[in-house]
Amino acid sequence: MSKVLIIGAGGVGTVVAHKCAQNPDVFTSIVIASRTRSKCDAIARAIGSDRITTDTVDADSVEQLVELFNRHRPELVINVALPYQDLTIMEACLQCGVNYLDTANYEPKDEAHFEYSWQWAYKKRFEEAGLTAVLGCGFDPGVSGVFTAYAAKHHFSEMQYLDIVDCNGGDHGKAFATNFNPEINIREITQNGRFYQDGEWVTTGPLEIHKPLTYPNIGVRESYLLYHEELESLVKNYPSIRRARFWMTFGEAYLTHLRVIQDIGMARIDPIEYQGMQIVPLQFLKAVLPNPQELGENYTGETSIGCRIEGLDKEGRHLTYYIWNNCSHHASYLETGMQAVSYTTGVPAMIGAMMVLTGKWKRAGVWNVEEFDPDPFMEQLNKQGLPWNEQFNINLEV
Repeated sequence: MSKVLIIGAGGVGTVVAHKCAQNPDVFTSIVIASRTRSKCDAIARAIGSDRITTDTVDADSVEQLVELFNRHRPELVINVALPYQDLTIMEACLQCGVNYLDTANYEPKDEAHFEYSWQWAYKKRFEEAGLTAVLGCGFDPGVSGVFTAYAAKHHFSEMQYLDIVDCNGGDHGKAFATNFNPEINIREITQNGRFYQDGEWVTTGPLEIHKPLTYPNIGVRESYLLYHEELESLVKNYPSIRRARFWMTFGEAYLTHLRVIQDIGMARIDPIEYQGMQIVPLQFLKAVLPNPQELGENYTGETSIGCRIEGLDKEGRHLTYYIWNNCSHHASYLETGMQAVSYTTGVPAMIGAMMVLTGKWKRAGVWNVEEFDPDPFMEQLNKQGLPWNEQFNINLEV
């Protein structure tokens, strides 16, 4: 019997619950919990499985989390709540003897600062407790790290250049909307860019560096250099990498809206006083923007996310390698009711949970996904709706 507890009932949480329910041989019992229980109940009704129960919790409260975990006694918690809540959930897992998995690294609420140091600091405590904590098991971070580990295991003796490329070639028909939590999304892309070069981190202005890249089945899209957290762990775990970068596509209309949002102060994350109350402008903006969970029905097109790697093959010869997945927004909606950005995050979270519960990724401590054997995870990607492709010795365009 393997009971899993999912914290978060947004688009990703919805996909995770659907995919866990599709694999009853591993996930024999599923609990969905969030601050608003009615959202959890709606997911359970949509899936229609008698193996799903729901509950409520404030994930900012260690005390409430401990009560929740003791009440349900799961073997693993899948954290798809907000990144601000990673540490409280990890703390509760340690107190209750529960394994842990998330899809995004911790960041403090009052500063858009992305690094693993806060969570890596828990490594010894998880080791001593005999518990496994898996960090960043979405797509990017997540599958991007597994793709890199797979390339290192099977194709490269030395990886030298790594570029993670993320394209959303879809159209949701809205004037402006974010594909996941608007607060997290806008915090991420309005920060300085950063990439790794010859042992040092190089900082750039927000979206300062960009270039056209070609994506399979989508075509040429302008791609912008961002900082993404998996770069930090990948250059640590693969020290032969001389340069590591992350690229994401944005349309001109999206960037125009984003500039206006910043110019008028709506991207601020510090509180302001309004009619005698303290409000955070970005949190208010989140409340008036389209809900990412409701974008799927009319979403067309697909995403394309992958890794472009250059280095030396197992025989020491020069090798270029491109590994990627394309995911249809419409197909994702038909299966789970969510669009492809939620789908490509939720499916890997479920697979990571499967790896832990089946013992394939069971190791005491705090780990990033690339530190485990990639092969069983890669096998499940093909089975669970995210098939991957690879090409060798091509022009990587980066």
